[in-house]
Amino acid sequence: MSAGDDAERLARIFLARVLEPGDETGGRWVRELGAVQLVRRLRENGPPLGGATDKRWAGLLGRARQAEPERDLAAARDAGARFVMPGDAEWPGQLEDLGDARPLGLWVRGRAGLRMWALRSVAVVGARACTEYGAHMAALLGAGLAERGWVVVSGGAYGVDGAAHRGALGAGGATVAVLACGVDQPYPRGHTELITRIAQQGLVVGELPPGDHPTPSRFIVRNRVIAALTRGTVVVEAAHRSGSLVTARAAQRLGRHTMGVPGPATSGLSAGVHQLLRGDAELVTDAADVVELVGEMGELAPDRRGPVLPRDLLDPGARRVLAALPGRGAAQPGAIARGAQTTPDDAIARLYELRSLGYVERHGDGWKLTRQAMISVRGGRH
Repeated sequence: MSAGDDAERLARIFLARVLEPGDETGGRWVRELGAVQLVRRLRENGPPLGGATDKRWAGLLGRARQAEPERDLAAARDAGARFVMPGDAEWPGQLEDLGDARPLGLWVRGRAGLRMWALRSVAVVGARACTEYGAHMAALLGAGLAERGWVVVSGGAYGVDGAAHRGALGAGGATVAVLACGVDQPYPRGHTELITRIAQQGLVVGELPPGDHPTPSRFIVRNRVIAALTRGTVVVEAAHRSGSLVTARAAQRLGRHTMGVPGPATSGLSAGVHQLLRGDAELVTDAADVVELVGEMGELAPDRRGPVLPRDLLDPGARRVLAALPGRGAAQPGAIARGAQTTPDDAIARLYELRSLGYVERHGDGWKLTRQAMISVRGGRH
């Protein structure tokens, strides 16, 4: 690594202590001045840059006085984490779609390469206080995507996030948790064991320096990274006011696939998903549906068909004759032939065939359905 790379890395780590994630004004400064020059300006107490009030600039200078990038690097190494920045081989190029809101860099725990995993990844997000149905669907999606070789990305939270991660892990697959805090500070605390397992089997990623804690606004801006990192976002249960919808809308703005798993029409926790589905989002019910949208051409979901019934195996002519018999009582061969749009001789031949299969029985000169056939035919007519 060159001295220039070292200086750029330390500058970006420094700025991660000064600028909040997603700060587009700060991102513009980095783009226009470069990270190293911006750090010099802050360290030298230079005059405010364009877009910053005196009050805000004073706050940034106060943060800059506390920044110690070498200390953050050492803390990250102790936690088994590394800092990945634009220009690194591991940097996911799709994050550039965020423009000036792109991360300064990402702290990454885990052995896998983030760039390669992100190329074949799907976000699965949803309600923290999800129902059993929501947890079940998230786990099924996580496992199904992992079994198909896709990386499951989520936020490590309770509810849908945790179920999606566990589904992928349980299938022996790959999963990434994008945190709204330092990657050495598992949050929520109740998911410490889960996030540790993800770091061992997958990747734990975050913008914030080691030791930093989450805030409500950091959860919201974190969601843009989940959306940009992945090929598409699936929402499983989300109320009208939900951070998961922020992720979905970010995915839409970025031109990513946006998908929703429908729930009961009476469920408030599915109201946000249904709102998405009334817009541009795609309805999905399993991993095959998701892969058909985000995968390569030809990765199609199987045809959805109901169970094969015995009458489905009949010859089309026999099915027409069977359908021409009345639900109650007997009918004459001539009337049956007219209903089936065939000749009386053909109708009689079909009726004897159907009798041998147990569908009809003869009553004098007429024919009627057996009890077994009445159930089958009524099901078909519905």
